Amino acid sequence: MLEQRYRWKSKQLREHIAVLDGTKPPDILLKNATYLNQTFRQWITANIWISGDRIVYVGQKLPENLDSCEIIDCADEILVPGYIEPHAHPFQLYNPHSLAAYASQFGTTTLLNDNMALVLQLKTKEAFSLLKDLQKSPVSMFWWCRFDAQTEILNEDEVFSHSNIKSWLELDSVLQGGELTGWPKLLDGDDMMLHWIQEAKRLRKQIEGHFPGASEKTLAKMMLLGADCDHESMTGEEIYNRLMQGYMVSLRYSSIRPDLPVLLDDMKRLGIEAYDKLMFTTDGSSSNFYKQGLIDQMIQIAIEKGVPLIDAYNMGTINVARYYNIEHLHGNIATGRVASINFLADQENPTPVSVLSKGKWVKRNGNATNTFAAIHWGDHGLHPMKMDWELTSDDLQFSMPFGIQMVNAVITKPYSISIDVSTEVLSEDHDECFFMLLDRHGKWRINTILKGFANKLGGLASSFSNTGDIILIGKSKDDMMHAFNRMRELGGGIVLSENNQTICEVPLALGGIMTDLPVEELMKEEEQLLEVLRERGYGFSDPVYSLLFFSSTHLPYIRITQRGMYDVMNKMVLFPSIMR
Repeated sequence: MLEQRYRWKSKQLREHIAVLDGTKPPDILLKNATYLNQTFRQWITANIWISGDRIVYVGQKLPENLDSCEIIDCADEILVPGYIEPHAHPFQLYNPHSLAAYASQFGTTTLLNDNMALVLQLKTKEAFSLLKDLQKSPVSMFWWCRFDAQTEILNEDEVFSHSNIKSWLELDSVLQGGELTGWPKLLDGDDMMLHWIQEAKRLRKQIEGHFPGASEKTLAKMMLLGADCDHESMTGEEIYNRLMQGYMVSLRYSSIRPDLPVLLDDMKRLGIEAYDKLMFTTDGSSSNFYKQGLIDQMIQIAIEKGVPLIDAYNMGTINVARYYNIEHLHGNIATGRVASINFLADQENPTPVSVLSKGKWVKRNGNATNTFAAIHWGDHGLHPMKMDWELTSDDLQFSMPFGIQMVNAVITKPYSISIDVSTEVLSEDHDECFFMLLDRHGKWRINTILKGFANKLGGLASSFSNTGDIILIGKSKDDMMHAFNRMRELGGGIVLSENNQTICEVPLALGGIMTDLPVEELMKEEEQLLEVLRERGYGFSDPVYSLLFFSSTHLPYIRITQRGMYDVMNKMVLFPSIMR
Protein backbone atom coordinates (compact mmCIF):
# COMPACT_ATOMS: atom_id res chain seq x y z
CA MET A 1 0.00 0.00 0.00
CA LEU A 2 1.53 3.31 -1.08
CA GLU A 3 0.06 5.78 1.36
CA GLN A 4 -1.04 5.62 4.95
CA ARG A 5 -4.66 6.61 4.47
CA TYR A 6 -4.77 8.99 7.45
CA ARG A 7 -2.26 11.68 8.41
CA TRP A 8 -2.16 10.41 12.00
CA LYS A 9 -3.03 6.95 13.24
CA SER A 10 -5.63 6.50 16.01
CA LYS A 11 -2.87 5.69 18.52
CA GLN A 12 -1.11 8.99 17.74
CA LEU A 13 -4.34 10.96 18.09
CA ARG A 14 -4.89 9.43 21.55
CA GLU A 15 -1.33 10.44 22.49
CA HIS A 16 -2.05 14.03 21.41
CA ILE A 17 -5.06 14.07 23.75
CA ALA A 18 -2.86 12.62 26.52
CA VAL A 19 -0.54 15.63 26.19
CA LEU A 20 -3.46 17.97 26.86
CA ASP A 21 -4.56 15.80 29.80
CA GLY A 22 -1.07 15.99 31.30
CA THR A 23 -0.41 12.23 31.25
CA LYS A 24 2.19 12.71 28.50
CA PRO A 25 4.58 15.63 28.03
CA PRO A 26 4.80 17.58 24.76
CA ASP A 27 8.05 17.16 22.85
CA ILE A 28 8.52 20.90 22.39
CA LEU A 29 7.07 23.87 24.25
CA LEU A 30 7.33 27.31 22.62
CA LYS A 31 6.75 29.81 25.46
CA ASN A 32 5.80 33.47 25.08
CA ALA A 33 5.61 33.12 21.31
CA THR A 34 4.43 36.16 19.33
CA TYR A 35 2.97 34.55 16.23
CA LEU A 36 0.88 35.45 13.18
CA ASN A 37 -2.74 34.50 13.88
CA GLN A 38 -4.50 34.58 10.52
CA THR A 39 -7.99 34.14 11.97
CA PHE A 40 -7.76 37.46 13.78
CA ARG A 41 -5.22 38.93 11.30
CA GLN A 42 -3.13 39.93 14.32
CA TRP A 43 0.17 39.17 16.02
CA ILE A 44 -0.78 37.33 19.21
CA THR A 45 1.36 36.05 22.09
CA ALA A 46 0.68 32.49 23.27
CA ASN A 47 2.26 29.19 24.29
CA ILE A 48 2.53 26.53 21.58
CA TRP A 49 2.72 22.83 22.48
CA ILE A 50 4.10 20.36 19.95
CA SER A 51 3.88 16.55 20.07
CA GLY A 52 5.73 14.69 17.33
CA ASP A 53 4.98 16.51 14.08
CA ARG A 54 1.78 18.20 15.30
CA ILE A 55 0.77 21.36 17.13
CA VAL A 56 -1.51 20.07 19.90
CA TYR A 57 -2.35 23.38 21.58
CA VAL A 58 -2.05 27.13 21.06
CA GLY A 59 -3.17 29.39 23.91
CA GLN A 60 -2.31 30.79 27.32
CA LYS A 61 -2.02 27.49 29.23
CA LEU A 62 1.21 25.68 30.04
CA PRO A 63 1.56 21.87 30.12
CA GLU A 64 1.19 20.07 33.44
CA ASN A 65 3.82 17.51 32.45
CA LEU A 66 7.19 18.79 31.21
CA ASP A 67 9.32 15.65 31.62
CA SER A 68 12.07 15.64 28.96
CA CYS A 69 10.23 18.42 27.07
CA GLU A 70 12.35 20.87 25.05
CA ILE A 71 11.36 24.32 26.33
CA ILE A 72 12.14 27.39 24.22
CA ASP A 73 11.44 30.95 25.33
CA CYS A 74 10.41 32.80 22.15
CA ALA A 75 10.14 36.24 23.72
CA ASP A 76 12.74 37.68 21.31
CA GLU A 77 11.40 36.01 18.15
CA ILE A 78 8.48 36.30 15.75
CA LEU A 79 6.78 33.11 14.57
CA VAL A 80 5.03 32.58 11.23
CA PRO A 81 3.83 29.40 9.50
CA GLY A 82 6.21 27.51 7.23
CA TYR A 83 6.02 28.86 3.68
CA ILE A 84 4.40 26.94 0.82
CA GLU A 85 5.69 26.77 -2.77
CA PRO A 86 2.58 25.87 -4.82
CA HIS A 87 4.28 25.36 -8.19
CA ALA A 88 7.66 23.62 -7.96
CA HIS A 89 9.43 21.93 -10.89
CA PRO A 90 11.85 19.87 -8.77
CA PHE A 91 13.91 18.50 -11.68
CA GLN A 92 15.84 21.56 -12.93
CA LEU A 93 19.17 19.68 -12.59
CA TYR A 94 18.47 19.49 -8.84
CA ASN A 95 16.18 16.73 -7.53
CA PRO A 96 13.04 16.86 -5.30
CA HIS A 97 15.00 15.82 -2.20
CA SER A 98 17.87 18.30 -2.63
CA LEU A 99 15.47 21.14 -3.49
CA ALA A 100 13.39 20.43 -0.39
CA ALA A 101 16.47 20.36 1.84
CA TYR A 102 17.69 23.67 0.41
CA ALA A 103 14.26 25.34 0.46
CA SER A 104 13.78 24.43 4.12
CA GLN A 105 16.76 26.60 5.08
CA PHE A 106 14.79 29.60 3.82
CA GLY A 107 11.54 28.60 5.53
CA THR A 108 9.77 26.96 2.57
CA THR A 109 8.66 23.75 4.25
CA THR A 110 5.85 22.59 1.92
CA LEU A 111 6.22 22.04 -1.83
CA LEU A 112 3.70 21.14 -4.52
CA ASN A 113 5.76 19.33 -7.14
CA ASP A 114 5.42 18.73 -10.87
CA ASN A 115 5.38 15.00 -11.68
CA MET A 116 6.47 15.36 -15.34
CA ALA A 117 9.97 13.86 -15.07
CA LEU A 118 8.67 10.93 -13.02
CA VAL A 119 5.95 10.17 -15.57
CA LEU A 120 8.32 10.34 -18.55
CA GLN A 121 11.32 8.54 -17.02
CA LEU A 122 9.98 5.98 -14.52
CA LYS A 123 7.46 3.19 -14.40
CA THR A 124 4.43 4.13 -12.30
CA LYS A 125 5.39 1.65 -9.57
CA GLU A 126 8.91 3.16 -9.33
CA ALA A 127 7.53 6.71 -9.22
CA PHE A 128 5.12 5.83 -6.43
CA SER A 129 7.86 4.14 -4.37
CA LEU A 130 9.95 7.31 -4.71
CA LEU A 131 7.03 9.45 -3.54
CA LYS A 132 6.66 7.21 -0.51
CA ASP A 133 10.37 7.57 0.31
CA LEU A 134 10.27 11.35 -0.12
CA GLN A 135 7.33 11.54 2.32
CA LYS A 136 9.75 10.56 5.08
CA SER A 137 11.73 13.80 4.71
CA PRO A 138 11.14 16.67 7.16
CA VAL A 139 9.57 18.76 4.35
CA SER A 140 5.94 18.22 3.30
CA MET A 141 5.72 17.25 -0.37
CA PHE A 142 2.59 17.22 -2.48
CA TRP A 143 2.30 16.64 -6.23
CA TRP A 144 0.48 17.52 -9.42
CA CYS A 145 -0.75 15.11 -12.06
CA ARG A 146 0.15 16.11 -15.62
CA PHE A 147 -2.32 15.42 -18.42
CA ASP A 148 0.08 15.94 -21.35
CA ALA A 149 3.80 15.73 -22.13
CA GLN A 150 4.32 19.41 -23.01
CA THR A 151 5.91 18.13 -26.26
CA GLU A 152 5.27 15.66 -29.09
CA ILE A 153 6.33 12.20 -27.90
CA LEU A 154 6.10 8.91 -29.77
CA ASN A 155 4.25 6.93 -27.08
CA GLU A 156 1.96 9.58 -25.56
CA ASP A 157 -1.09 7.27 -25.42
CA GLU A 158 0.94 4.78 -23.38
CA VAL A 159 2.58 7.27 -20.99
CA PHE A 160 -0.55 9.38 -20.49
CA SER A 161 -2.95 6.46 -20.48
CA HIS A 162 -6.28 6.66 -18.67
CA SER A 163 -5.13 4.06 -16.11
CA ASN A 164 -1.88 5.96 -15.38
CA ILE A 165 -3.66 9.30 -14.95
CA LYS A 166 -6.33 7.72 -12.78
CA SER A 167 -3.75 6.06 -10.49
CA TRP A 168 -1.96 9.41 -10.01
CA LEU A 169 -5.15 11.37 -9.37
CA GLU A 170 -6.22 8.91 -6.69
CA LEU A 171 -3.10 9.53 -4.59
CA ASP A 172 -3.80 11.58 -1.46
CA SER A 173 -0.54 13.46 -2.03
CA VAL A 174 -1.69 14.67 -5.48
CA LEU A 175 -3.55 17.95 -4.97
CA GLN A 176 -4.09 19.12 -8.52
CA GLY A 177 -4.29 18.22 -12.19
CA GLY A 178 -2.15 20.08 -14.71
CA GLU A 179 -0.54 22.40 -15.37
CA LEU A 180 -2.63 22.49 -18.55
CA THR A 181 0.06 23.25 -21.13
CA GLY A 182 -2.05 21.23 -23.60
CA TRP A 183 -5.14 23.44 -23.17
CA PRO A 184 -5.47 24.21 -26.94
CA LYS A 185 -6.19 20.49 -27.45
CA LEU A 186 -8.83 20.74 -24.76
CA LEU A 187 -10.53 23.66 -26.52
CA ASP A 188 -10.27 21.75 -29.82
CA GLY A 189 -12.38 18.95 -28.36
CA ASP A 190 -10.05 16.55 -26.49
CA ASP A 191 -12.68 14.77 -24.39
CA MET A 192 -10.18 12.50 -22.62
CA MET A 193 -8.41 15.51 -21.08
CA LEU A 194 -11.82 16.95 -20.17
CA HIS A 195 -12.72 13.64 -18.49
CA TRP A 196 -9.50 13.77 -16.43
CA ILE A 197 -10.32 17.32 -15.35
CA GLN A 198 -13.79 16.13 -14.33
CA GLU A 199 -12.24 13.26 -12.37
CA ALA A 200 -9.89 15.64 -10.57
CA LYS A 201 -12.82 17.88 -9.64
CA ARG A 202 -14.82 14.88 -8.43
CA LEU A 203 -11.90 14.05 -6.13
CA ARG A 204 -11.93 17.67 -4.81
CA LYS A 205 -8.61 18.50 -6.51
CA GLN A 206 -7.71 21.74 -8.25
CA ILE A 207 -6.78 22.33 -11.89
CA GLU A 208 -3.72 24.46 -12.65
CA GLY A 209 -3.85 26.42 -15.90
CA HIS A 210 -1.04 27.60 -18.16
CA PHE A 211 -2.51 30.50 -20.11
CA PRO A 212 0.16 33.04 -21.14
CA GLY A 213 -1.39 35.96 -23.02
CA ALA A 214 -4.87 34.39 -22.88
CA SER A 215 -7.80 36.65 -23.79
CA GLU A 216 -10.66 37.30 -21.40
CA LYS A 217 -12.84 34.97 -23.51
CA THR A 218 -10.27 32.14 -23.36
CA LEU A 219 -9.92 32.58 -19.60
CA ALA A 220 -13.70 32.36 -19.24
CA LYS A 221 -13.84 29.21 -21.41
CA MET A 222 -11.08 27.53 -19.42
CA MET A 223 -12.82 28.40 -16.16
CA LEU A 224 -15.98 26.76 -17.53
CA LEU A 225 -13.96 23.65 -18.43
CA GLY A 226 -12.57 23.39 -14.91
CA ALA A 227 -9.41 25.52 -14.52
CA ASP A 228 -9.00 27.07 -11.06
CA CYS A 229 -5.65 28.88 -11.06
CA ASP A 230 -3.08 30.38 -13.41
CA HIS A 231 0.51 31.54 -12.87
CA GLU A 232 1.14 33.21 -16.25
CA SER A 233 0.14 36.83 -15.50
CA MET A 234 2.79 39.20 -16.85
CA THR A 235 0.94 42.49 -16.21
CA GLY A 236 -1.48 43.90 -13.66
CA GLU A 237 -4.21 43.84 -16.28
CA GLU A 238 -3.73 40.09 -16.69
CA ILE A 239 -4.01 39.64 -12.91
CA TYR A 240 -7.21 41.71 -12.95
CA ASN A 241 -8.72 39.66 -15.80
CA ARG A 242 -8.00 36.39 -14.02
CA LEU A 243 -9.42 37.61 -10.71
CA MET A 244 -12.53 38.85 -12.53
CA GLN A 245 -13.09 35.37 -14.00
CA GLY A 246 -12.78 33.76 -10.55
CA TYR A 247 -9.22 32.42 -10.76
CA MET A 248 -6.71 31.99 -7.99
CA VAL A 249 -3.66 33.89 -9.28
CA SER A 250 -0.04 32.90 -8.64
CA LEU A 251 2.37 35.83 -8.81
CA ARG A 252 5.63 34.66 -10.34
CA TYR A 253 9.26 35.47 -9.61
CA SER A 254 11.47 33.04 -11.51
CA SER A 255 14.79 32.85 -13.32
CA ILE A 256 13.16 33.37 -16.73
CA ARG A 257 10.20 35.48 -15.53
CA PRO A 258 11.27 37.64 -12.53
CA ASP A 259 7.95 39.51 -12.76
CA LEU A 260 6.91 40.05 -9.13
CA PRO A 261 8.14 43.65 -8.60
CA VAL A 262 6.43 44.83 -11.80
CA LEU A 263 3.24 42.89 -10.99
CA LEU A 264 3.00 44.48 -7.54
CA ASP A 265 3.56 47.97 -9.01
CA ASP A 266 0.86 47.28 -11.60
CA MET A 267 -1.56 46.10 -8.92
CA LYS A 268 -0.99 49.33 -7.01
CA ARG A 269 -1.58 51.34 -10.21
CA LEU A 270 -4.84 49.48 -10.85
CA GLY A 271 -6.01 49.77 -7.24
CA ILE A 272 -6.03 46.00 -6.60
CA GLU A 273 -5.88 45.80 -2.80
CA ALA A 274 -7.51 42.41 -2.16
CA TYR A 275 -4.88 39.71 -1.68
CA ASP A 276 -6.82 36.62 -0.56
CA LYS A 277 -6.92 35.12 -4.07
CA LEU A 278 -3.19 35.61 -4.65
CA MET A 279 -0.17 33.42 -3.88
CA PHE A 280 3.54 33.31 -4.76
CA THR A 281 5.59 30.92 -6.90
CA THR A 282 9.21 30.71 -8.05
CA ASP A 283 8.09 28.37 -10.89
CA GLY A 284 11.02 25.94 -10.94
CA SER A 285 13.90 28.39 -11.20
CA SER A 286 17.47 27.39 -11.97
CA SER A 287 19.51 26.82 -8.83
CA ASN A 288 21.48 30.08 -8.89
CA PHE A 289 18.27 32.11 -8.80
CA TYR A 290 17.64 30.61 -5.36
CA LYS A 291 20.74 32.08 -3.73
CA GLN A 292 18.59 34.72 -2.03
CA GLY A 293 15.87 32.26 -1.04
CA LEU A 294 12.49 31.05 -2.30
CA ILE A 295 9.08 32.13 -1.00
CA ASP A 296 10.78 34.18 1.75
CA GLN A 297 12.38 36.34 -0.94
CA MET A 298 8.97 36.95 -2.54
CA ILE A 299 7.42 37.92 0.81
CA GLN A 300 10.34 40.33 1.27
CA ILE A 301 9.72 41.95 -2.13
CA ALA A 302 6.01 42.29 -1.32
CA ILE A 303 6.77 43.98 2.02
CA GLU A 304 9.19 46.38 0.30
CA LYS A 305 6.52 47.18 -2.32
CA GLY A 306 4.08 48.23 0.39
CA VAL A 307 1.84 45.16 0.55
CA PRO A 308 0.30 45.05 4.06
CA LEU A 309 2.52 42.88 6.24
CA ILE A 310 -0.03 40.19 7.09
CA ASP A 311 -1.17 39.91 3.45
CA ALA A 312 2.45 39.47 2.35
CA TYR A 313 2.84 36.50 4.70
CA ASN A 314 -0.60 35.12 3.85
CA MET A 315 0.27 34.91 0.15
CA GLY A 316 3.07 32.52 1.06
CA THR A 317 1.09 30.50 3.62
CA ILE A 318 -2.63 30.41 4.40
CA ASN A 319 -3.87 31.56 0.97
CA VAL A 320 -2.13 28.55 -0.61
CA ALA A 321 -3.37 26.12 2.03
CA ARG A 322 -6.98 27.31 1.72
CA TYR A 323 -6.90 27.06 -2.05
CA TYR A 324 -5.58 23.48 -1.98
CA ASN A 325 -7.93 22.40 0.84
CA ILE A 326 -5.05 21.62 3.22
CA GLU A 327 -5.73 24.42 5.72
CA HIS A 328 -6.43 21.78 8.36
CA LEU A 329 -2.75 20.76 8.06
CA HIS A 330 -0.67 23.62 6.70
CA GLY A 331 -0.39 27.37 6.30
CA ASN A 332 -1.17 28.48 9.83
CA ILE A 333 -0.13 28.10 13.44
CA ALA A 334 -3.11 26.58 15.23
CA THR A 335 -4.13 23.50 17.18
CA GLY A 336 -4.08 20.34 15.09
CA ARG A 337 -1.78 21.61 12.35
CA VAL A 338 1.50 20.12 11.20
CA ALA A 339 4.28 21.71 13.25
CA SER A 340 6.04 23.70 10.52
CA ILE A 341 7.03 27.07 11.95
CA ASN A 342 9.52 29.78 10.96
CA PHE A 343 11.30 31.79 13.67
CA LEU A 344 12.13 35.33 12.53
CA ALA A 345 14.37 38.02 13.96
CA ASP A 346 11.67 40.60 13.18
CA GLN A 347 8.36 40.91 11.35
CA GLU A 348 9.81 42.59 8.27
CA ASN A 349 12.51 39.99 7.63
CA PRO A 350 10.81 36.78 6.39
CA THR A 351 14.04 34.78 6.08
CA PRO A 352 14.03 32.64 9.24
CA VAL A 353 16.76 32.27 11.83
CA SER A 354 15.38 28.85 12.83
CA VAL A 355 12.97 26.49 11.08
CA LEU A 356 10.82 23.74 12.56
CA SER A 357 9.39 21.44 9.87
CA LYS A 358 7.08 18.54 10.69
CA GLY A 359 8.21 18.90 14.30
CA LYS A 360 11.93 18.63 13.47
CA TRP A 361 14.53 21.36 13.57
CA VAL A 362 15.89 21.70 10.04
CA LYS A 363 17.60 24.99 10.87
CA ARG A 364 18.66 26.20 14.30
CA ASN A 365 20.11 29.64 15.05
CA GLY A 366 21.20 30.13 11.47
CA ASN A 367 22.69 26.68 10.90
CA ALA A 368 21.39 23.63 9.02
CA THR A 369 20.83 20.64 11.30
CA ASN A 370 21.28 18.03 8.51
CA THR A 371 18.11 16.11 9.33
CA PHE A 372 17.55 14.91 5.75
CA ALA A 373 18.33 11.21 5.39
CA ALA A 374 19.85 10.06 2.10
CA ILE A 375 17.57 8.73 -0.64
CA HIS A 376 18.58 5.45 -2.30
CA TRP A 377 17.73 6.52 -5.83
CA GLY A 378 18.55 3.20 -7.44
CA ASP A 379 15.74 1.56 -5.46
CA HIS A 380 13.34 3.74 -7.46
CA GLY A 381 14.76 3.19 -10.93
CA LEU A 382 16.98 6.28 -11.04
CA HIS A 383 20.42 5.01 -12.11
CA PRO A 384 23.18 6.55 -14.22
CA MET A 385 22.26 6.22 -17.91
CA LYS A 386 23.50 3.09 -19.67
CA MET A 387 23.85 3.74 -23.40
CA ASP A 388 24.80 0.64 -25.38
CA TRP A 389 24.91 2.38 -28.75
CA GLU A 390 27.48 4.51 -30.56
CA LEU A 391 27.20 7.90 -32.25
CA THR A 392 28.74 7.67 -35.74
CA SER A 393 29.81 10.16 -38.41
CA ASP A 394 26.82 9.02 -40.48
CA ASP A 395 24.55 10.50 -37.78
CA LEU A 396 26.19 13.91 -38.18
CA GLN A 397 24.70 14.77 -41.59
CA PHE A 398 22.93 18.12 -41.92
CA SER A 399 20.93 18.96 -45.03
CA MET A 400 17.72 20.65 -43.87
CA PRO A 401 16.54 23.78 -45.78
CA PHE A 402 15.60 25.69 -42.65
CA GLY A 403 16.72 25.74 -39.04
CA ILE A 404 15.71 27.03 -35.62
CA GLN A 405 16.52 30.55 -34.45
CA MET A 406 16.47 31.57 -30.79
CA VAL A 407 14.43 34.71 -30.10
CA ASN A 408 15.26 34.58 -26.38
CA ALA A 409 16.23 31.91 -23.84
CA VAL A 410 13.08 29.87 -24.54
CA ILE A 411 11.28 31.14 -27.69
CA THR A 412 12.42 29.73 -31.06
CA LYS A 413 11.32 30.47 -34.65
CA PRO A 414 12.17 28.98 -38.08
CA TYR A 415 14.72 30.62 -40.38
CA SER A 416 16.17 29.84 -43.84
CA ILE A 417 19.68 28.36 -43.77
CA SER A 418 22.05 30.15 -46.14
CA ILE A 419 25.44 28.85 -44.97
CA ASP A 420 27.25 25.75 -46.23
CA VAL A 421 26.46 23.01 -43.69
CA SER A 422 28.28 20.16 -45.47
CA THR A 423 31.57 20.92 -43.66
CA GLU A 424 33.02 19.25 -40.56
CA VAL A 425 33.45 22.60 -38.78
CA LEU A 426 31.27 25.72 -39.01
CA SER A 427 32.84 29.19 -39.04
CA GLU A 428 32.95 31.29 -35.86
CA ASP A 429 32.00 34.36 -37.93
CA HIS A 430 28.32 33.62 -37.31
CA ASP A 431 26.10 32.27 -34.51
CA GLU A 432 24.86 29.13 -36.27
CA CYS A 433 25.61 25.68 -34.86
CA PHE A 434 24.86 22.08 -35.76
CA PHE A 435 21.86 20.95 -33.70
CA MET A 436 20.57 17.42 -33.00
CA LEU A 437 18.02 15.65 -30.87
CA LEU A 438 18.82 11.95 -30.39
CA ASP A 439 16.70 9.24 -28.83
CA ARG A 440 18.26 8.25 -25.49
CA HIS A 441 18.00 4.62 -26.67
CA GLY A 442 19.57 5.38 -30.06
CA LYS A 443 16.52 4.60 -32.19
CA TRP A 444 16.01 7.92 -34.02
CA ARG A 445 17.52 11.36 -34.59
CA ILE A 446 16.57 14.77 -35.95
CA ASN A 447 19.28 17.09 -37.38
CA THR A 448 19.05 20.81 -38.11
CA ILE A 449 20.88 24.11 -37.52
CA LEU A 450 20.45 26.32 -34.44
CA LYS A 451 20.97 30.07 -34.77
CA GLY A 452 21.55 32.37 -31.80
CA PHE A 453 22.82 29.91 -29.18
CA ALA A 454 26.59 30.56 -29.52
CA ASN A 455 29.26 31.54 -32.04
CA LYS A 456 32.37 29.83 -30.62
CA LEU A 457 31.03 26.59 -29.14
CA GLY A 458 32.99 23.45 -30.07
CA GLY A 459 30.50 20.87 -28.86
CA LEU A 460 27.83 20.45 -26.19
CA ALA A 461 26.04 17.24 -25.25
CA SER A 462 23.15 17.19 -22.80
CA SER A 463 20.98 14.35 -21.49
CA PHE A 464 18.98 17.04 -19.67
CA SER A 465 16.03 17.90 -21.90
CA ASN A 466 12.25 17.97 -21.77
CA THR A 467 12.03 14.23 -22.49
CA GLY A 468 15.44 12.95 -21.33
CA ASP A 469 16.58 12.54 -24.94
CA ILE A 470 20.04 13.74 -26.01
CA ILE A 471 20.72 17.27 -27.27
CA LEU A 472 23.89 17.96 -29.30
CA ILE A 473 24.93 21.51 -30.28
CA GLY A 474 28.22 22.76 -31.71
CA LYS A 475 30.42 24.15 -34.45
CA SER A 476 32.65 21.07 -34.66
CA LYS A 477 31.39 17.55 -35.37
CA ASP A 478 34.49 16.13 -33.64
CA ASP A 479 33.81 18.14 -30.50
CA MET A 480 30.13 17.16 -30.55
CA MET A 481 31.23 13.52 -30.77
CA HIS A 482 33.74 14.03 -27.92
CA ALA A 483 31.12 15.72 -25.71
CA PHE A 484 28.64 12.91 -26.43
CA ASN A 485 31.16 10.19 -25.54
CA ARG A 486 32.13 11.95 -22.30
CA MET A 487 28.47 12.42 -21.37
CA ARG A 488 27.93 8.70 -21.96
CA GLU A 489 30.91 7.85 -19.70
CA LEU A 490 29.39 9.99 -16.94
CA GLY A 491 26.08 8.16 -17.17
CA GLY A 492 24.38 11.38 -18.23
CA GLY A 493 24.97 15.08 -17.82
CA ILE A 494 25.88 18.27 -19.66
CA VAL A 495 29.35 18.29 -21.24
CA LEU A 496 31.16 21.01 -23.22
CA SER A 497 34.11 20.09 -25.44
CA GLU A 498 36.72 22.14 -27.27
CA ASN A 499 39.61 20.80 -29.37
CA ASN A 500 38.62 17.29 -28.23
CA GLN A 501 39.07 18.28 -24.57
CA THR A 502 36.34 18.49 -21.94
CA ILE A 503 36.16 22.09 -20.71
CA CYS A 504 33.05 21.90 -18.49
CA GLU A 505 30.76 19.17 -17.22
CA VAL A 506 27.71 18.83 -14.99
CA PRO A 507 27.24 15.11 -14.18
CA LEU A 508 23.59 14.05 -13.85
CA ALA A 509 23.77 10.62 -12.25
CA LEU A 510 20.00 10.30 -11.65
CA GLY A 511 18.67 9.04 -14.97
CA GLY A 512 20.70 11.63 -16.86
CA ILE A 513 18.26 14.37 -15.82
CA MET A 514 19.16 15.25 -12.21
CA THR A 515 22.23 15.58 -10.03
CA ASP A 516 22.57 13.78 -6.71
CA LEU A 517 24.52 16.75 -5.29
CA PRO A 518 23.15 19.30 -2.81
CA VAL A 519 21.78 22.48 -4.42
CA GLU A 520 24.71 24.54 -3.07
CA GLU A 521 27.19 22.36 -4.99
CA LEU A 522 25.04 22.35 -8.11
CA MET A 523 25.08 26.16 -8.02
CA LYS A 524 28.87 26.14 -8.49
CA GLU A 525 28.64 23.74 -11.45
CA GLU A 526 25.82 25.73 -13.00
CA GLU A 527 27.76 29.00 -12.58
CA GLN A 528 30.72 27.51 -14.42
CA LEU A 529 28.45 26.22 -17.20
CA LEU A 530 26.93 29.69 -17.69
CA GLU A 531 30.35 31.37 -17.63
CA VAL A 532 31.82 28.98 -20.24
CA LEU A 533 28.75 29.36 -22.49
CA ARG A 534 28.79 33.17 -22.16
CA GLU A 535 32.43 33.23 -23.24
CA ARG A 536 31.36 31.31 -26.35
CA GLY A 537 28.52 33.63 -27.28
CA TYR A 538 25.46 32.50 -25.30
CA GLY A 539 23.67 35.78 -24.66
CA PHE A 540 20.51 34.81 -22.80
CA SER A 541 19.63 34.51 -19.12
CA ASP A 542 19.23 30.78 -18.55
CA PRO A 543 20.87 27.95 -20.56
CA VAL A 544 19.22 25.30 -18.34
CA TYR A 545 15.80 26.45 -19.51
CA SER A 546 17.02 26.76 -23.10
CA LEU A 547 17.98 23.07 -23.06
CA LEU A 548 14.75 22.08 -21.33
CA PHE A 549 12.43 23.98 -23.66
CA PHE A 550 13.89 23.18 -27.11
CA SER A 551 11.24 20.42 -27.30
CA SER A 552 8.43 22.18 -25.43
CA THR A 553 5.41 22.65 -27.66
CA HIS A 554 3.56 24.89 -25.18
CA LEU A 555 5.84 27.69 -26.47
CA PRO A 556 5.98 29.19 -29.98
CA TYR A 557 6.95 28.79 -32.78
CA ILE A 558 9.01 25.79 -33.82
CA ARG A 559 10.34 22.91 -31.72
CA ILE A 560 12.57 19.89 -32.14
CA THR A 561 10.67 16.84 -30.83
CA GLN A 562 10.68 13.04 -30.82
CA ARG A 563 8.36 13.14 -33.83
CA GLY A 564 10.55 15.64 -35.70
CA MET A 565 10.61 19.38 -36.41
CA TYR A 566 7.25 20.63 -35.15
CA ASP A 567 5.27 23.76 -36.10
CA VAL A 568 3.51 24.72 -32.86
CA MET A 569 1.00 27.21 -34.30
CA ASN A 570 -0.17 24.86 -37.08
CA LYS A 571 0.18 21.71 -34.94
CA MET A 572 2.06 19.74 -37.59
CA VAL A 573 5.34 17.87 -38.09
CA LEU A 574 7.38 19.66 -40.77
CA PHE A 575 10.19 17.10 -41.01
CA PRO A 576 9.88 13.71 -39.31
CA SER A 577 12.65 12.26 -37.17
CA ILE A 578 14.92 9.76 -38.95
CA MET A 579 15.19 6.18 -37.76
CA ARG A 580 18.81 5.14 -37.16
